[in-house]
Amino acid sequence: MELAKIRSLSDEELVHQEKTTSEQLFRLRFQVSLGQNDGVKKIRELRKEIAQIKTVAKERELGIGGAAKDAAADDKPVAAAKKKGAR
Repeated sequence: MELAKIRSLSDEELVHQEKTTSEQLFRLRFQVSLGQNDGVKKIRELRKEIAQIKTVAKERELGIGGAAKDAAADDKPVAAAKKKGAR
């Protein structure tokens, strides 16, 4: 799943997506340990997706997800104004 899609999910959907992805990872690891599957690439993708989901959830918890982007956009005009005043 792409990061943009993960960010568009609601909090409940994030929790559900994390659970289902974790279950997929567990099953795939189990299959690999039994020698039924050689899914190293898929394991890597699932781990990355879980990390992205957890990151988005933590950003929302801390309130820094969209706020950081807005603050960065707001700082640019201020920095430009400071440069003009310095001349």
